[in-house]
Amino acid sequence: MTSAGPPTRTRTDDSRRFGLRARLIAAFGLLGLILSLILSSATYLFAQNSLVNRTQEVALDRANQNAAEVSRRSRALDDEEQARLLVEQVFTPEGSAALFQVRDGFFGSSSIGFGEEDIDEGLRIAVEQGLAVQMLADIRGETSYLIGIPLKQVGFRAAYYEETSLSGVEDTLNSLRLALLAGSLLSTVAGVGLGFYAGRTVLSPLSTISAAATKIASGDLDTRLSADPDRDLQQLSHSFNEMATALQDRIERDARFASDVSHELRSPLMTLTASIAVLERRRDDLPERSRVAVDLLSADINRFTHLVEDLLEISRFDVGAADLDRQPLEAGEFVRQALKMVGSPNVPVRAPDIDLFINGDKRRLLQIMQNLIDNAAKYGSGATGVEISRAAPEGFGTPMVQISVIDEGSGVPDAEQDVIFDRFARGSEGGRRGSSTGTGLGLALAKEHVMLHGGRIWVENRSGGSTGARFSFTIPEYTP
Repeated sequence: MTSAGPPTRTRTDDSRRFGLRARLIAAFGLLGLILSLILSSATYLFAQNSLVNRTQEVALDRANQNAAEVSRRSRALDDEEQARLLVEQVFTPEGSAALFQVRDGFFGSSSIGFGEEDIDEGLRIAVEQGLAVQMLADIRGETSYLIGIPLKQVGFRAAYYEETSLSGVEDTLNSLRLALLAGSLLSTVAGVGLGFYAGRTVLSPLSTISAAATKIASGDLDTRLSADPDRDLQQLSHSFNEMATALQDRIERDARFASDVSHELRSPLMTLTASIAVLERRRDDLPERSRVAVDLLSADINRFTHLVEDLLEISRFDVGAADLDRQPLEAGEFVRQALKMVGSPNVPVRAPDIDLFINGDKRRLLQIMQNLIDNAAKYGSGATGVEISRAAPEGFGTPMVQISVIDEGSGVPDAEQDVIFDRFARGSEGGRRGSSTGTGLGLALAKEHVMLHGGRIWVENRSGGSTGARFSFTIPEYTP
């Protein structure tokens, strides 16, 4: 059965779920994020080491100076009160505290919460053994730098301890960490913005080429790309224009060839038709075998005549000579009159209660109806109905009217629905040439007529358990 299908666009199965522009933006954003994280991490580690090392160096120098001062002045100590006053006179900046051990007693500033219990046992033992020790310790819930220095010159067991809180360093590092994080986010956003700009700049020529290719595919063979100022794209534009010119020349040459051949065939066809007409008038006087030969020759000449006429019509589309003589037509009345003119007045027409008007070329619309009715007669056991309805808007919201021709044949194989409107495509019936089969141009012509009107044409098998096919096409609705 000859059948037709809408030019359904299938999306290529691609493992990449996102478009090229999205991937380019994501790549720039990810690159910005990675680079900013690397730089931020390096900056943070460098700052951390610098601040901590500097704080420890300053604290160690100060502790050594304070220990030397305490050692010098502690030789004249008479009682514990003097030891307490001595340690309070030692310079310790905010966030630091000193502790002076004299024999078994520990003396510190009463305003500082740093006492004997804060000194690590291992550190105290090492200091009592005469070693100067420094370590990080958790004091009052904060990380502190703890230094213990034995005082060997005082003549009795004594030691100096100094604690320096690192909370200020941690606060500075926290602030730096937040600043670096904010910088990383800004760098990522900047990367995304740069990716968007790069994608727009890089892919803009591709969009222009795609739009030009779409115009050429739709029949506008005069479409060309303008000269691009970018030297890297000039060759691409030049090659595209050369390809479009070669394609246009080839199509026009083929169209002129088909038109010339069709015109040249008309004269001998007219002679053959006239000769067959003479033979048909004397058919009863011929022998049986001669009558069969005349019938076969008459059928083939008739089929050949239709083929030449269809080729001439298609050649007009190919060379761009086809135009429309639009006029408003009441869809239901037009379909009924068309069915009468093509010899199928008894086919029922189902139309909506309201009147739908179409804006089309009456001659071309009649040709569409005739081709679809003939197609149903040859391959679908004849048309069983025509339905008219308002279709969804297409393009820029143009209201459309849908006309469907229904048959009760064997339906249309799915593999043929995408190609059945191609020229000389006769589906699964194409191998059985005979008087009952078409030339393969009827549905191709119907498609050209519909596309010239700005509509589309397709075929689908009937649903709901019914056999047969539904050939549908859309025509712009007339809106006064």
